[in-house]
Amino acid sequence: MEYSKEMKNRIKRAEGQIRGVLQMMEEEKDCKSIITQMAAVRSAVDRATAYVVAKNLETCLQEETDTDGEREVLIEEAVKMLVRSR
Repeated sequence: MEYSKEMKNRIKRAEGQIRGVLQMMEEEKDCKSIITQMAAVRSAVDRATAYVVAKNLETCLQEETDTDGEREVLIEEAVKMLVRSR
């Protein structure tokens, strides 16, 4: 699968947020602020994960399936990936 610029940008944003959390720790910011930013990182990664799975599923459904059974298998695999990521 080819990963789009948008997919990569989502990960880069999360990477930037993680760097921000580290900087806050080095500056000894208060716990509440750090936890808030860590929750934002988790949310960003969760959204990126869902986006990648959705785009992958969309591509697979368009290119790799001929029957309803094959589509069902791909959809089940996508759902399992999302569940595991939580």
